[in-house]
Amino acid sequence: MDLDFIFLQLQTIYNVVLEERKYVIIFDEVQKCPNARQAIKYLVQDGRYDYIETGSLISIRQNTKGITIPSEEEQIDMYPMDFEEFRWALGDTASIPLIKKFFEKRIPLGAAHRIKQRDLRLYMLVGGMPQAVNEYLDTNNLAKVDAVKRKIIKLYSDDFLKIDATGKLSKLFMAIPAQLSKKATRFYTYSVVGEVGKNTEAEMLINLEDSKAVLVSYHSDDPNVGMPLTQDLSKYKLFVADTGLFVTMAFWDKDFAENFIYQKLLADKLEANLGYVYENLVAQMFTASGNKLFYYTFEKDEKHVYEVDFLLSRGNKICPIEVKSSGYKTHVSLDAFRTKYSARIGNSYLLYTKDFQKGDNELLYLPFYMSGMI
Repeated sequence: MDLDFIFLQLQTIYNVVLEERKYVIIFDEVQKCPNARQAIKYLVQDGRYDYIETGSLISIRQNTKGITIPSEEEQIDMYPMDFEEFRWALGDTASIPLIKKFFEKRIPLGAAHRIKQRDLRLYMLVGGMPQAVNEYLDTNNLAKVDAVKRKIIKLYSDDFLKIDATGKLSKLFMAIPAQLSKKATRFYTYSVVGEVGKNTEAEMLINLEDSKAVLVSYHSDDPNVGMPLTQDLSKYKLFVADTGLFVTMAFWDKDFAENFIYQKLLADKLEANLGYVYENLVAQMFTASGNKLFYYTFEKDEKHVYEVDFLLSRGNKICPIEVKSSGYKTHVSLDAFRTKYSARIGNSYLLYTKDFQKGDNELLYLPFYMSGMI
């Protein structure tokens, strides 16, 4: 805790003069050294420099025993690069601000739509993990990008094994694409890892959320503003935090050449039964825009239910959203929801692969690249 000695050592090791109030010091992977995290309190009080701590939230919580958690910490959740940041990496800083103008003016892009949709499909394939994006920039080779993503997925699985030696957390993580493909109204933990108690399932879900590798959408039992008040913690869907990883996980047992989602997306010929890829994308884009994820189901008849894919709260109204990779002209669940809760609803949205258009009664058809602008 001799701060002068620490700063002198840093300057000597890195051959730099640390000018006061002009430098930030980064503690990378801070969970590996709990005492360094505890020291932040005194470093901040010292006032000479600013500090950033990075690390896995799961591991950080596992390594906090016996240390004083500094109240000076301001925690920020970090996610994969969003679509705009991905375009920045490719040298394009104009597209997203221009798309926002079209969204605000409620007008279609016209000839530019196909280009922007193609850009989005590339984002879906590469994803927003920095290592994968760097590989794409360096090689322009999706097979090599896929290999990088497989390494990242393996690292996630290894991290889960550190806190759950039974492997159940890893199994839940890897089962996300398969569960979404079944179009079920919830994630069925039992079908993946067998019988677990409610407390155990809740703890597993907390660990998955803390990993930031997974996004959780909870069922809202009474869709209205303040949806966290009516969320059902036992009924949820899981998404992968990065759609690029999701695409690789969907065909984990096959190599790149056999993963036909790559070919289908590149050719803009993704079949309806692969629409769950877009559902994962929308979950990622909503989260990147600062939204909590909720969905809603209600009875249609004795054997069937209506399902609204996402619900967003805007002011004193809610916005129901349906995701359609094809066949957008019918939207039975969305229509039924709008009838049932007409007094609570602001705009309604159908997200799809075509250009912007207006429907009836405040229904807006939005291309997927506008998802984050709702």
